[in-house]
Amino acid sequence: MEYATPHRFHSAHPNNAALPASVWSHLSLPSPALRATVIIPAKDEADALPSTLAALAAQTNEKGQPLPPGSFEVLVLANNCTDNTAAVVRTFAANHPTLALHVAELTLPPAEAHVGRARRLLMDEAAHRLELAGQPRAAIISTDADTRVAPDWLAATFRELELGVDAVAGRILMEESSRACPVRRCQLQDATCQLLRVQLETQLDPQPHDPWPRHHQHFGASLAVTVAAYRQVGGLPVVPFLEDEALYQALLRHDLRVRHSPAVRVFTSGRQQGRVAVGLSWQLREWARLGQQQLVPNPATLVQELNLRRQLRQQWRLAQSRETPERVVSGPEEVPAEVLAALPSYATFGAYWDWARPQLLLSSSPEDQVPLVLAISILRTELARASTLAYG
Repeated sequence: MEYATPHRFHSAHPNNAALPASVWSHLSLPSPALRATVIIPAKDEADALPSTLAALAAQTNEKGQPLPPGSFEVLVLANNCTDNTAAVVRTFAANHPTLALHVAELTLPPAEAHVGRARRLLMDEAAHRLELAGQPRAAIISTDADTRVAPDWLAATFRELELGVDAVAGRILMEESSRACPVRRCQLQDATCQLLRVQLETQLDPQPHDPWPRHHQHFGASLAVTVAAYRQVGGLPVVPFLEDEALYQALLRHDLRVRHSPAVRVFTSGRQQGRVAVGLSWQLREWARLGQQQLVPNPATLVQELNLRRQLRQQWRLAQSRETPERVVSGPEEVPAEVLAALPSYATFGAYWDWARPQLLLSSSPEDQVPLVLAISILRTELARASTLAYG
């Protein structure tokens, strides 16, 4: 099975600047103590939102004490709803006056009525409010309307950001009530494969800001980004789905530091009929359809890719440090001369790698896929080999 990526489903982004007028003009000024604005896009989520909001209202610090009032706020955008989503949020806010909770309603035109547009509107407003509060290093933190965050979700996110990273991706787990679903075994096998892949990545191309233990997810159910980083990448790409993955790729292209923290946890529903065309609900349907016949990229291609990426990253850093960066650098024999020659001209390695990777023919093809169970076995063998080389 090919994993969902923006490149698989979208070929281009629409004009990201063509945003509707703000629907948040009714809000009061943000608290100067604001450390984060949590954003939730919601379409027909009246049933799910009360438990989502209750988890946010119950946020504590590492000692189990409530977070100080005004340290975070929550923005909910109810777009194109046919139920009482907005009324549910207003009722919850009235019953929880210590929670800074705001809701706006909006009807987007059919072509724009998707989660990418809704999340972009929310993140732009969150960035604006945090800047008004004088907090450019504060965080815009996304979650979903069918997701319950852990009690220390915000505190754990703050701890990671204080280490100097630009974004924090949280671990997304299934709710207990969803763990008996028919695709549970497929989900666990897929997670095992994904975690082995990122563990191998930390062995072959380690990044100091994202060490093991880490995880593989960077999705809208738990994704924090500083205002400064958000502005640097030009905001959230407006695509109908996988907008979170598109934002992650933009962060990588700018060499911004993303931490996949296992300490930051959320619990999401296992519904197979979701609100977006491609997301967790789509993934669950794919698992149900494929069962034990899943095919995934051959780990041998991953090993080749990680080794090349590490070597090219080293060469890029060397080229950037030279007084005459136009000089052609040396590199792996597998890299065509014209691809290597372009390396010094890129201001960030992430942008170079985004351009170079397709030239190196590293993208997985249907012919280069193996059964999921075999991939897990190969990954374990490669991890053992990498550990032996590192410590032998």
